[in-house]
Amino acid sequence: MFDQEEIDRIRERREQWTEETLDPTLDRHGERRDRFATVSNHEVDRLYTPDDIAELDYEDDLGFPGEPPYTRGPYPTMYRGRTWTMRQFAGFGTAEETNERFHYLIDQGQTGLSTAFDMPSLMGIDSDHRMSQGEVGKEGVAVDTLRDMEILFDGIDIGEVSTSFTINPSAAVIYAMYIALADQQGVPREEIRGTLQNDMLKEFIAQKEWVVPPQPSLEVVTDTIEFAVEETPKFHPVSISGYHIREAGSTAAQEAAFTLADGFAYVEDCLDRSLDVDEFAPLLSFFFNSHNSIFEEVAKFRASRRIYARVMEEWYDAERDESKRLKFHTQTAGQSLTAQQPLNNIVRVTIQALAGVFGGTQSLHTNSFDEALALPTEKAVRVALRTQQIIADESGAADIVDPMGGSFAIEKLTNEMEAEIMAYLEEIREMGDGSIRDGVLDGIEQGYFQREIQDSSYEYQQRVERGEEVVVGVNEFTIEEDTSPEILEIDETTRDRQLERLERVKRERDDEAVEAALAALSDAIPTDENVMPYIVDAVKTYATMGEIMQVFEDHHGAYQEELSPV
Repeated sequence: MFDQEEIDRIRERREQWTEETLDPTLDRHGERRDRFATVSNHEVDRLYTPDDIAELDYEDDLGFPGEPPYTRGPYPTMYRGRTWTMRQFAGFGTAEETNERFHYLIDQGQTGLSTAFDMPSLMGIDSDHRMSQGEVGKEGVAVDTLRDMEILFDGIDIGEVSTSFTINPSAAVIYAMYIALADQQGVPREEIRGTLQNDMLKEFIAQKEWVVPPQPSLEVVTDTIEFAVEETPKFHPVSISGYHIREAGSTAAQEAAFTLADGFAYVEDCLDRSLDVDEFAPLLSFFFNSHNSIFEEVAKFRASRRIYARVMEEWYDAERDESKRLKFHTQTAGQSLTAQQPLNNIVRVTIQALAGVFGGTQSLHTNSFDEALALPTEKAVRVALRTQQIIADESGAADIVDPMGGSFAIEKLTNEMEAEIMAYLEEIREMGDGSIRDGVLDGIEQGYFQREIQDSSYEYQQRVERGEEVVVGVNEFTIEEDTSPEILEIDETTRDRQLERLERVKRERDDEAVEAALAALSDAIPTDENVMPYIVDAVKTYATMGEIMQVFEDHHGAYQEELSPV
């Protein structure tokens, strides 16, 4: 971007500035710290100049928005065309209560729905299971059968709204329920829009929710991708999720590297099934965390887009632009929220949301200030949504495409982030003898990812303990306070009401039809057939979540390694 003569002149001028201006100032006043670093402990320089990006090739490394390598954004107009989807996470209690929250959020201007499920639903067991006691409706909505899904979207035209489902081991069942609901509402399957998290590799790496072992879990994910290509081409069947990897304690580079590795593993599994990369790749979506170090986060998002475009073309022969365009949802960092002085979290979330916007996210969830204490109250949810609306309509942040582009600091950090991410990807690929998929599976079994994240998490906590990492209100600027503000309480009758509905559904359904559908699914699992049509048939008979997932467990056995949560 700069000729060598200009670079040499800048270097000389910097040396002069250092000697004549900087050093005398340092001698008199010093600096606040001996070392400046990001949340990930990536050291940042005092000053960046064109010398730091002398090797940058504008066309190859940056280009223009909407064109490869998409460093500057996946679309040419970005938020000048329309803003990101404001997709606030919601779910608690029974389907009726979450349906009320959905309608409230839509009335407040939310542009997409995002569904949180309770732990029994996440783990594929029914509300009347002995292990569900104390958990029904507590951290998300309880969904046992298609009847719950019908109530959850009562009064909502799913042909008009985009819906995200944060669920993994039992994701295929929820996907089948949504398809069955579309059939009921008369919405053509090819018109339904939304995203299924369905990222099982991430579960074994970080979040630790699973039912069957990694390989059969991967096969079901690939089934959903194959089914989506054929039946629901506007619905993203997997959201490859770095969010939980970051929440577990990874650095920004580890989050991006392990997430991209998981994505490439799914790509390779689909290719092994002889699927066309340019048919399925456009349906892949990603989900990243946005933490406090705003410049590091922007660099992470930009580097991830650049790497994805290059790898999809060079490693997997993708040709369509849509196959090389990384699209992602962002959620602000739950790990950063503090129970102490919870109103401070509004500021943290605003900074993190700005990083997501500056980094070019396609949709955004902003955490509520009270989430370190409990599920968010309506007031807190409204503030979180208003934060996005203020950024979109008042700040000007959405008016310029890639406003950070061209900053010497941002471009240098993006290059450094790219190099660190690629080093991890090459290491994982080497572990799999040339296959990212095999490297990811081997890394899961060997505990590679867990060790990497654990070491980073421990190192961060040590810095907090030593006071090197300031957490306002926790290890600096503390006050005497009441840490018991008003929080959302889940009605203690939730479980009783949910069990009553589940019992009624079981009593009224056609048991012979249920048994036949479950038997057909059981017969399909050991074959090469895609299991999704059988799961759709089963949910339409009102087979329960637990009954369907039990069929998979009967074939593959529960995954009971030492990391298992059950």
